[in-house]
Amino acid sequence: MIHSRKVTALVPVKDHSARVKGKNFREFAGKPLYHHILHTLDRTFAVDEIVINTDSPRVMQEAQSISRKIRVLERPPELRGDEVSTNRLFEHDLTQTEADIYLQTHATNPLLRAETIADALKTFVESEDEHDSLFSVNRFQSRFYLSSGEAVNHDPEDLIPTQDLNPVFEENSCIYVFTKESFAKKQRRIGLTPLMFATPPMESVDIDDELTFRLAELLALYAGND
Repeated sequence: MIHSRKVTALVPVKDHSARVKGKNFREFAGKPLYHHILHTLDRTFAVDEIVINTDSPRVMQEAQSISRKIRVLERPPELRGDEVSTNRLFEHDLTQTEADIYLQTHATNPLLRAETIADALKTFVESEDEHDSLFSVNRFQSRFYLSSGEAVNHDPEDLIPTQDLNPVFEENSCIYVFTKESFAKKQRRIGLTPLMFATPPMESVDIDDELTFRLAELLALYAGND
């Protein structure tokens, strides 16, 4: 059962943003972008601790006032910069924390709901006999091609309705669930026997540029008025 095991959420927050200036601190639906995922994790009953790995003086100063669940880890100098793999950050975080299950998400996923995160954790726990990790995906039933023009998931000579096509899945960077043991196998969040978890399209925008920032804002406004 998930309530008998400690769950720690890992949230990396950089001071610098390469594609969208000041992205993590830019106002989004009335508050700084990075606040949204922290409030969501605070509301997620299964999450016991929120660990923020950051090089930002602002985050170090204010993050713990957002939730009593939050603990801030100052990012070591050797792990700073745009070229550092996020898996190296998580490897460091695992040496600084103790938990039965780790959930990793980003400040750039402001539309995720607490219920979806809780469902991902529940799904992982129920599937642990077969899967050592879980990652979120977008599910598509469209006609896909390789750059060579080769069809991926359909026969161009037999155009069946798209709803009957084999689905194709895209890693969407919203949710990762794993353990220290599964991470250690390959030094990565996605283990050797991962389970894909499809998140609702309305929640799955990962802000990476100005277009996705504005799209997420529109969806947040729509959801708020629903």
